[in-house]
Amino acid sequence: MQKAVTSMLTPALAVVVLAAKALTVALRFGDGAAGGLGTPLAPLALIHQDLWLILIFGAGETALATLAHSRPALNSLHRVLIRVAYALVVVCVAINVPVARLFSTPATFAFLHAMGNAVGDSARVFLTPINVGAPLAIGALALVYRPIRLPPGRIPVGAFAVGMVAALAGGAAVAHVPTMGLHRNAVITLVRTSAAHYMAPPPANDPSPLSPACAPAEGDAADLLDLRGAARNRNVVLIILESTAARFLTAYGARREVTPNLTALARDAVLFQHAYAAYPESIKGLFSMLCARAPIAGGQAAAWGAGSTACDALPAGLADAGYKTALLHAGRFAYLGMNAVVRDRGFHVLEDGASIGGAFSSSFGVDEPATVRRLLAFVDGLQPSEKFFAVYMPIAGHHPYHAPGDGARPFAEDTPADAYANDLFVGDAAIGLLRDGLVRRGLDARTLYVVVGDHGEAFFEHEGNFIHSLFLYEENVRVPFLIAAPGLMRGTRRAPQLASALDVAPTILDLLGLPPRAGHQGRSLLPPVPRLVTFFTDQGVPQAAVREGRWKMIDDRESGRAQLFDLDADPDERTNLAVAHPDRIRRYRACLAGL
Repeated sequence: MQKAVTSMLTPALAVVVLAAKALTVALRFGDGAAGGLGTPLAPLALIHQDLWLILIFGAGETALATLAHSRPALNSLHRVLIRVAYALVVVCVAINVPVARLFSTPATFAFLHAMGNAVGDSARVFLTPINVGAPLAIGALALVYRPIRLPPGRIPVGAFAVGMVAALAGGAAVAHVPTMGLHRNAVITLVRTSAAHYMAPPPANDPSPLSPACAPAEGDAADLLDLRGAARNRNVVLIILESTAARFLTAYGARREVTPNLTALARDAVLFQHAYAAYPESIKGLFSMLCARAPIAGGQAAAWGAGSTACDALPAGLADAGYKTALLHAGRFAYLGMNAVVRDRGFHVLEDGASIGGAFSSSFGVDEPATVRRLLAFVDGLQPSEKFFAVYMPIAGHHPYHAPGDGARPFAEDTPADAYANDLFVGDAAIGLLRDGLVRRGLDARTLYVVVGDHGEAFFEHEGNFIHSLFLYEENVRVPFLIAAPGLMRGTRRAPQLASALDVAPTILDLLGLPPRAGHQGRSLLPPVPRLVTFFTDQGVPQAAVREGRWKMIDDRESGRAQLFDLDADPDERTNLAVAHPDRIRRYRACLAGL
C-alpha cells in the first residue's frame, strides 16, 4: 500500500524569505550603506525574525496537513489556505525589498498610513529599475521553486531545532549589531505595528511630565529676560520651515548660501544654536509647536485632534487675547491627517494648497508665491487696529525636492542634496516676498518673526539615513530656530540653551508679555536655565533620544542598543561612548521612561 504524502511549502517559503533578506542586504552593500553589517554576528541578527516566520509557517502548515489527513473532506480547504498564506507572505516580503533598502525598515503601519496620503510625487521617484526589478525577482523565485512532499504530520525535527536555536541566538545578537532596522521581517513588522495601533489604549489627555531623572540639567544658557514682554502688542508671523536642517543655513555655519532672506533676518535676531524637533515628522512636530506638548507615541493624527486631545493651543490663546489668527499651508492638510491637528485649535482662517489653488501644483502642494499672496490678503482684510497671528508653512524642501512653481533654482542639481538646496532657495524667496509685503504695508516694524524648522533632512550622513523620519541623528532633528523683531534687536544674539519644538509657544507668549498656559509642557527660553531636551521616532525602528549639554544619547527601544555621543568633540556622531559611560546611559533611560 502506498504511503500518503503531502506537499509542503515551508521549504519554498524559507528559500524565498531568506533570498529576499539576502537581496536587501546586498543592495545596501551596493549602496555603500551597510558597513556595520560585516561583523560575525550580523547574519544571525539579520535573519532571526525571518526564521521565526518560517518556523511559525511550518508549524501551521504541519498542523493543517495533519488535520486534513485525518479528515479528507478538509483537503481542498487546507490546500487553499496554505497557498493563500504563502502568496501573501511572498508578496509582502518581495515588495519590502526596496522599501527596506531605502528606509532601513520594512513597511510599518505608520509607514503605510503615510503612503495613503499626498505623497504621489515622492513615491514615483523611487520607481527605479532596481527597485521595481527586485520584487519581481523574488516573485519569480517563488513561482519556480517547487514544494517538497512529506508524509502528513512529519516535520524535519532537526531543521526545526536548528531554526529555533538560530532564531533565539539572532534575537540576542541584535543588541550587539547595528542592523539599522534591516533585521526586521516584513510580515512580522506589519502585523506587530498594526496590532499595536489597533489594540493600544486611547492616549491620555494629560501625559505624565518627564521623569525627575531629567533634572537638574547640565549645559549653558543665555539670559534673554530683557526681551520678556518686549514684543507686546506686535503682530506675530510664525514660519515653520519644511524639512529644513540647521546645518544648511549659513547662520548655522553652512558655506553655501541657500537662504539669503533668512540670513538677512538673522542679522538682528536671537538665534538658538541647538534647537531640536520633537519628532522627525511634520505633523507631530506641528502638534508640539501649537500645543507645547510632546506628540503621542504610536498615535495617528486623529488621536491628537481637538476632539481627542485637549491642549492649550497657541492660536486659541492668542485669539482670546484679541489676535486674528490664520494658518496658510502651501502643502495639503490631507497629508498624514494634518486636518485633525489644526482644526478647532483657534484659527480663524485655515487654508492649504487645495483651497489656495495657485499657478502650479503637485500631489503634495502648490507654489509658494500663491500661498504668500493669500496670507497677505488675510492681513489686508483686517481692521487697522487688529493684531494678527499668522502661521506660514511652506512646502518647499519636501521630498522629492521639486517645489511647485517656476522660481529660480540657481544650483546645479548633480545630487539630491543639490535639488534640496534649490528647494530651500525657493522657500526662502517666498519668505522674502512675505516680508516685503509686510514692509510695503508698514507692518514690518510692528511684527515679531519666529522661524523654526519642523525637522531636519538626511542625505546618508549615517548609513541608511535618508529623508528624515526614521532616525534621530543631528541631521534628522537639529533645526533652525530664530526670533526677530525689527527695531528691538541689534545684531545676532546666539543663545546656547537647548531648545525644543515644545518651547515655541511658551517663548512667543513670554515675548508678548502674556501669561504661560497651564497645559504647556514646553517652557519659555528667555530665562537662563540649562535644560535637556528629548525627542523620539516610531516611524520605523522605535528610538528615543536625550540631548543634555554636550551629550546626546539615542536609545534603540527594539534592540536595547544605546549610542552616546560627545557632540562637542564629535559633532558628526561617529564615536559611540555608551560603554564608557554606563551611569549616564542609565540616567538618560530613566529620563525617557515616560516618553
